[in-house]
Amino acid sequence: MTNVWIPEQQADCENLIGGSFVPGSGAQREIVSPYTGVPLARMHDSTAADVDVAVHKAQAAWLGWRRLPLRERLEPLARLRASLLEQAEPLSLTIAAESGKTPAEARGGLLRGIEVIEFALGLQSADTGGALDVSRGVSCEYRRDALGVVVGITPFNFPAMVPLWMFPIALSVGNTFILKPSEKVPLSANYLGDLALRAGYPPGVFSIVHGDRVAVQALISHPLVQAVAFVGSSQVARSVYAESAAAGKRALCLGGAKNQLIVTPDANPELTAKAVVDSFTGCAGQRCMAGSLLLAVDQGVRLLEPIKKLAASISLGNGMGALIDRAARERLVGAISRAEASGVEVLLDGRQARVPAAYAGGNWLGPTILDRVTPQHEFAREELFGPVLSVIRVPTLEAALAIERENPYGNATSVFTSSGAVARHVVERASSGMVGVNVGVPVPREPFSFGGTKLSKFGHGDITGPAAVDFWTDLKKITSKWAPQVDATWMS
Repeated sequence: MTNVWIPEQQADCENLIGGSFVPGSGAQREIVSPYTGVPLARMHDSTAADVDVAVHKAQAAWLGWRRLPLRERLEPLARLRASLLEQAEPLSLTIAAESGKTPAEARGGLLRGIEVIEFALGLQSADTGGALDVSRGVSCEYRRDALGVVVGITPFNFPAMVPLWMFPIALSVGNTFILKPSEKVPLSANYLGDLALRAGYPPGVFSIVHGDRVAVQALISHPLVQAVAFVGSSQVARSVYAESAAAGKRALCLGGAKNQLIVTPDANPELTAKAVVDSFTGCAGQRCMAGSLLLAVDQGVRLLEPIKKLAASISLGNGMGALIDRAARERLVGAISRAEASGVEVLLDGRQARVPAAYAGGNWLGPTILDRVTPQHEFAREELFGPVLSVIRVPTLEAALAIERENPYGNATSVFTSSGAVARHVVERASSGMVGVNVGVPVPREPFSFGGTKLSKFGHGDITGPAAVDFWTDLKKITSKWAPQVDATWMS
């Protein structure tokens, strides 16, 4: 059984403002472990006044931070990377305790976030500016300027990884950064904040404000905030993007998904079964890259039995973590019950899955497979955000691609095949922003960037990689003429 850390006494999660941890001024809330239902921490929400103090402290810090050479801004980031690697085990246990992940999943997400730090540490040798003689005596150059105070609003399912997608690059290019983590997972954010202080980031350069929608709206509307990055559900992503844009902010808001796994008749059975099961059960299905819709092409349905067998063997608490809260479980159980009532076959039912006695108070749902779903069902079009795989049987690859293209979301599509021609056909025609071949979770590794299409993303660009450097900076173009020329030029 997985040993998930539970604190001996409840911690107090405070905001990080101006280099000090201070309590919020709003209502108190309790943070409960998804594994056990045991309280982990207490936290006071931030008010608009708390946010205003944090923003002004960040603005004051920016005036000095932006003037430092890039090399000096990277020094605390290098120390932070070393600390994260050193503290990987206790931080992973903290992530697991408050998010419901297994410790192994928590560690994997943390390491994925550290990859973005490593990308940011390479910015010293990246293309951050350039110059060219464009005419006689005339040169043009460009340089990247920081925006100012920027904000990251992050979800519960990756309490460390998603913040690490944002602030290492944002800080390295000269901004100051305010993190607003999900109010369900404040402990991991404060762990990061403490390590950032110890790494030597000056007061106000990296800040944390806890809270709910009140804090989000105060950040979005604040006149000193220049840019907003968001990861969460598509409904909220659309709202945050619209409000940020209306307030004149630069915004990139990543939403949800309904990712397709296309299984062709010639797919390798062992590889495919493991990839499919890992995809829809990993993080208890609570991730925007979960493969939740299987399109079984013709004789590809033969793989349903090994997929079911492998999924049924997963033990809760060890092989798969818990759902974030009781409301999430009730919502998923309701969706499965509606599917069953509509005539969908429940091939594997996780509603009555066995839970270890130590975790009886947690929020558990076992792997569930719904067979003979139609493209019109909610289970085929809406993000359920849990360990539920919906199966649509299709006669041809083109029928599968038609369903893929009509899907309102566009995060990820994977194809399982032994044919290079089939793989290329899907890669060229899929509408998703991230495509996998025999890969269940096609998350690119750095420096290849992360981002979807359609309702999975509001705004332009990606949240990591070179596109993130573009998002967190402005390009300033300078044209100079010093030596007078006898002959006329176009810049005369």
